[in-house]
Amino acid sequence: MAEQGNTGDGWSPVAFGRRPSAPGTAALAPGETLRVGLVSLGCPKNLVDSEVMLGRLQARGHALVPDAQDADVIVVNTCAFIDRAKQESIDTILEMAREKESGRARRLVVTGCLAQRYDEDLRKEIPEIDATLGTGQVEDILRAVEGEATRVVPEETPTWVYDHVAPRVITTQGHTAYLKISEGCDYTCSFCIIPKLRGRHRSRAHDDVLAEARALAERGVKELVLIAQDSTRYGLDLGRRDGLADLLRDLGRVDGVRWIRVMYAYPATMSDRILDAIAETDQVVKYVDMPLQHASDAVLARMKRPTGRGHLRGMVERVRERVPGVAFRTSFIVGFPGETDAEFEELLSFVREAEFDHLGVFTFSDEEGTTSFDLPGRVAPAVKERRRRRLLAEQKKVSVRRNRRRVGERVEVLVEGLHEDSDLLLRGRLATQAPDIDGGVIINDGTAAVGTFVACEVTEAHPYDLVARIV
Repeated sequence: MAEQGNTGDGWSPVAFGRRPSAPGTAALAPGETLRVGLVSLGCPKNLVDSEVMLGRLQARGHALVPDAQDADVIVVNTCAFIDRAKQESIDTILEMAREKESGRARRLVVTGCLAQRYDEDLRKEIPEIDATLGTGQVEDILRAVEGEATRVVPEETPTWVYDHVAPRVITTQGHTAYLKISEGCDYTCSFCIIPKLRGRHRSRAHDDVLAEARALAERGVKELVLIAQDSTRYGLDLGRRDGLADLLRDLGRVDGVRWIRVMYAYPATMSDRILDAIAETDQVVKYVDMPLQHASDAVLARMKRPTGRGHLRGMVERVRERVPGVAFRTSFIVGFPGETDAEFEELLSFVREAEFDHLGVFTFSDEEGTTSFDLPGRVAPAVKERRRRRLLAEQKKVSVRRNRRRVGERVEVLVEGLHEDSDLLLRGRLATQAPDIDGGVIINDGTAAVGTFVACEVTEAHPYDLVARIV
C-alpha cells in the first residue's frame, strides 16, 4: 500500500505522476445514440452504483461497450478510500484520458468517491475530464454523458440511495448479485473517510429491498450478497430496531434464492436477534463478515471504535455459539499511529486465539480529513509491511489447520466456471466463501454447468483453497 505522508498540504493528482495536457472535446449531437464504456473501481457498493448508471444509460437507448477503444464516452467510477485506491483511480483516469486523445472517445466522465473528494483538483490537473459526479449524483449520469458539464457541489452531503424501480445492469455472473440495503455511515472511526464521502446512514425501505430481491430472483440470481457501510444498522433510521433480522427472514421466503449472504457487519450493532435470523433462516448462509480493525484496547480507543478487546473476544464466541458452523471473516489494520510492538503482539495473539476462517490485513493509510491524520507516532512503512506479513503468516497457519479438518467432508459447491489455470479444472465456492475476497473450491473431477450447485467431497486442503471432486 502506498504511503501518502502527513504533509498537511492536501492531495493533488500531480503527486501521482500527472503530466497535464490540453483538453480537446468534440461536440455531441443532441439526441445522439452513444457508445458508452464504464470502468468501475473499488468495492461492491461502488459496483452497484455503476450498475445503476449503466441501467439508466441502457434504458435511454445508449449502447454499452466493454472496450474503451470502442466508446464515444468513457465513464470512470472511482474509489478514494485509501491511497492504493486513489492511485488506481488516478492511473485509470489518465489511461482513459489518453484513450480520449488518441481514439474515438469524445467525452470523459469521472464519478464516485474520488470525484466527491477531489473534484476541484481533478478538474485542474486533468483537463481532459468533461464532467464529474459525486456519490449522491448517480441519477445525473445521463446529463453528464450526453454533454452537460456537471460537477460535484462539495458542500452538499450525499443523500441519494437507489430503489428497486431504478434500471440496473448486473455485471456479476448471472447467478450472483449484490443488493445494497443502505448507504452512508454514522460512525466516526478516526481512520475512515467514508462518512464524508457517502453521507449519513440511510436505509432503503424494507419492502423496496424485497421487491428488488424478487426481481433479481426472476432474472436467475441464486445468491444475494447484502452490502452496506454498516449492514447490521439497517432499518434503525426507519424506526426498525434489528431491522436486518426481519429483512433476512423475509428474504428467505423469496422463491428462487438459494444463498443470502450478509457483508460488513459492525460489532456494536450485531444483536442476538440478527444472529438468530442468520442461524434459523435456511437460505441465509452461516457466514459473518465483521471487520474488527484491531485487538489492543489502546489502539481501538485511538481508532474511536466503540468496542474493546474483551467485547470483541466475547463477540466472536457469541457468534459461534448462536450460529453453529458459522464461518467468521474479519479484517485488521496494522501500523495505526502509535501502534507499539506490544500492541501489535496483542493483535497477533488475538488472531491465534480466535482462529478466524478468513482474514484480511491492511496497512494504515493516512487520510486527510480524518481525525487520525494529525495523530502522533507514525509507524514506518517498512514496519507496517513487516507486521502485515507476520499477521498474514499467522493466519495462514490457522487456515491450513481449519481447512485440513474438512478433508473427506461432503459439501455443497456453487460452480462458477473454468479455473483460470486450466480448462480441465472447475472453480466454485462454498456457502462459507464470499465472492472475490475468500478462497474457493477447485474441482478436479467431474463436470457441471456454471451457476449450478453440486455435491462434492473435499480431497485436499490448502491455505486458502480446497480441492474437491463431484460425487
